[in-house]
Amino acid sequence: QKGTRSESSQAKKSQHAEEAVFYMNCRAAYLTVLKSSLENIKSKEQLLLVLQQAGRNPSQKTVNKYWTSQTTTLNFDDFCTILKKEKPATKTELLEAFGKIDTDNTGYILHDELYKILTTRGEKMTWDEVSTITKKADFNCSGKLDYNKFCDLYMTTSEQCCKTAREKLEVDSRLRQQQFGSQAETSSEGITLPVSKPSPRVSRNTDHKLAPTKGDSRTPSRPSSAQSCKASVSTTISNCASSKRNTKLIEPDTIKEWQCAQSKGCFYLEDDGEIISHKYKLHLPQRSTVCITIKPLNVHQVEGKSCHWLSVDTALYILKENETQENLQLMSFTEQQNKEMFGWKGELGSGIYWLLPFTTGCRLKKVKTQFTGEAKLVYRGEDGELALTKEFRAALLDIFETIDLDGNGLLSLEEYNFFELRTSGEKCDEEAWAVCKENFDMKKNELTRQGFMDLNLMEANDREGDPSDLWVTLLSLGYNKALEMTEACPFVIDIYAEKCKPRIKAIYLEAGSWQLNRAICKSVVNKGEAKVMDGCENIIIYTYKASRRITSVIENKSENKVIIHVNNEQSKNCLNNRGLTVFAVEVAPKSMTVSQHVMPLNEQEEWLYNCVHSLL
Repeated sequence: QKGTRSESSQAKKSQHAEEAVFYMNCRAAYLTVLKSSLENIKSKEQLLLVLQQAGRNPSQKTVNKYWTSQTTTLNFDDFCTILKKEKPATKTELLEAFGKIDTDNTGYILHDELYKILTTRGEKMTWDEVSTITKKADFNCSGKLDYNKFCDLYMTTSEQCCKTAREKLEVDSRLRQQQFGSQAETSSEGITLPVSKPSPRVSRNTDHKLAPTKGDSRTPSRPSSAQSCKASVSTTISNCASSKRNTKLIEPDTIKEWQCAQSKGCFYLEDDGEIISHKYKLHLPQRSTVCITIKPLNVHQVEGKSCHWLSVDTALYILKENETQENLQLMSFTEQQNKEMFGWKGELGSGIYWLLPFTTGCRLKKVKTQFTGEAKLVYRGEDGELALTKEFRAALLDIFETIDLDGNGLLSLEEYNFFELRTSGEKCDEEAWAVCKENFDMKKNELTRQGFMDLNLMEANDREGDPSDLWVTLLSLGYNKALEMTEACPFVIDIYAEKCKPRIKAIYLEAGSWQLNRAICKSVVNKGEAKVMDGCENIIIYTYKASRRITSVIENKSENKVIIHVNNEQSKNCLNNRGLTVFAVEVAPKSMTVSQHVMPLNEQEEWLYNCVHSLL
């Protein structure tokens, strides 16, 4: 046990050391281009520069992904998030790319061929830009490019950019401490780690009944900047383990005689960490008492495979549609709990309601997993014909179960189109559906399970057994290369109505809208505890505690934009949706925004939420 604890401690130290190095590199690159960590990136050109200073060489497509037509500024936290997603190219990856051109594996590429490729494909370079490469004597001779040497120089240049930025940060003590507070030089295995010094103002608002102790679940991921804060407010909440929680339960048995409607759906995790899900319309023909529940869908799983999504938190926000779709009124949200199910029971008038599913992102997030090998999807039988493997068939049955929204065992064109939009970005029209009907098993113009299997087998046959397209489908649906669903969470919604037959229909599959964000903020303001920031009455922090999560919202009543520093260093056994212990939130004038969602890391243990919001 001592050995296990020691290994765990060493692993944590290593992880924290890596985080410290990562954020040091982020700060170094950022402050090479900008004067302060609080200064925003104001143009696409600035974004390109800071990324290059961090050792990245982003394509225009990559830059455009983060700087869209709606983007006006990006702050330091946005930059850190981008760097986490955009990993620097490795020499192996570069050599593989060149190897696709050098099919004879000579180690060289003719200049003429290089000119042709770089000036006609992808993000086209100019003739002069390519000439700059071919004229370098370091890796050119006799009209050929030695791409191995080129890759070496590329890697050296990338590393030198990072090194120069770090050296500048080390030499310039003014830059090093700017906007990040004072750092004590306490070395841990050669890594300088930040030590926070709380602002004297914080103690006025801190709950002294609970003596703050340093949380053991995380160490600071960025240095504390409390000393540069003008005002702050502290919130401390002690939470029992899940087995000791005293929650108001929903008893479905009491409403089993009511009329019911059901629909399934799914949360999908995008590459950039954004979560998308189905959105629904609910129609009630007359006023009635209703009970609305949501919970993760426990689809059949292959024995031995993990069911990661069953621990994902789910919620539903219920909004009433008035004259226009833009003018939606928050009615309530599912905060009562029965095990993994969350629900709401109350009276609703006749009309149209929107049901917006929500998950905090605390548990549904990108995970790094080491695989021993890629699962096999297809094989050739003794007759030479392609067939789906047992494991792939099981995964397809789970997928069918998830996308069969009404649960009738068949896929309608509407249901199939949600699947198509998610996996290919396109819809299947009536004409294409008619072709499907001719080639695959259907009942009542809806695709059967066997038809769905055959459709995927046809796709494998079209590529002569190459599983590439099948993997695109699987990965977009949240599966990893071991055929485990790790980046999606299927769920099921049930609506019970006492006096009428409710109807539910999936309308969209999209990211959380401003309507959902506004509903979350409003629910926290209505039900949470409000604290005015000591020293700044225009900033209010609202904190709402449910049985499994805590959500905080920042309201800025002033006429100016503010930046709020959020520090969770004293929290214990907690994880949040941002993945950072210390971060900053920008709040526009006269507006509200979610600061963070927090959940217990281990639900079987007590957890302590201790958060300091400070105005920079």
